Amino acid sequence: MIPCIATIIDLDALHFFHNANAINSVEGSVWEFEVKQGNRDPCVCLCNFLYQRREAMGLWESFLNWLRSLFFKQEMELSLIGLQNAGKTSLVNVIATGGYSEDMIPTVGFNMRKVTKGNVTIKLWDLGGQPRFRSMWERYCRAVSAIVYVVDAADPDNLSISKSELHDLLSKPSLNGIPLLVLGNKIDKPGALSKEALTDQMDLKSITDREVCCFIISCKNSTNIDSVIDWLVKHSKSKS
Repeated sequence: MIPCIATIIDLDALHFFHNANAINSVEGSVWEFEVKQGNRDPCVCLCNFLYQRREAMGLWESFLNWLRSLFFKQEMELSLIGLQNAGKTSLVNVIATGGYSEDMIPTVGFNMRKVTKGNVTIKLWDLGGQPRFRSMWERYCRAVSAIVYVVDAADPDNLSISKSELHDLLSKPSLNGIPLLVLGNKIDKPGALSKEALTDQMDLKSITDREVCCFIISCKNSTNIDSVIDWLVKHSKSKS
């Protein structure tokens, strides 16, 4: 007797072999077949069938994903907020173009920009962080897919103000349940906070009424920008 081992992933094939009394034993998800030396064809056929079936399913799934991309677009609208000079406008430019400039002009009031990543269109509201503009944050955060709060992780003097502004904003009933992404920017600078320290300083663990995610990033060096984009894309909504 020559043992032949195959992993069963098709119930029809399993039913066939069960009826043919070819199954000798079962261990987990692996079915062990013992086929007489002169009668290997059933096992060989099974292995070939399963392999071809798996390859065909992979091609079919790829085709379906391509088809979905033609007829179903993803979109999201989000607001970028945070104190002045936190790097919000730099983040928008890095996401949109991959480029960074040291001579970025701070946003006065607000700017809106659309960015396309694959089949996902992201509408970004870049809101000014100066004290006179903070009262309008709540208005532009209503009904967005996510709130992105940018913090200068290398500016400890303004952390308490940033924390206070964030928690005050999230207390607004109109913003209940909207996912929150907190980004500690400028980690390329000396003394920048770690993710754990930023989470603690901003008291993020006390926020329990919504999904909260935190990354430490550098717009200058593009550190973790891919992770930010991945998070945003996963929170986009389908639109036919």
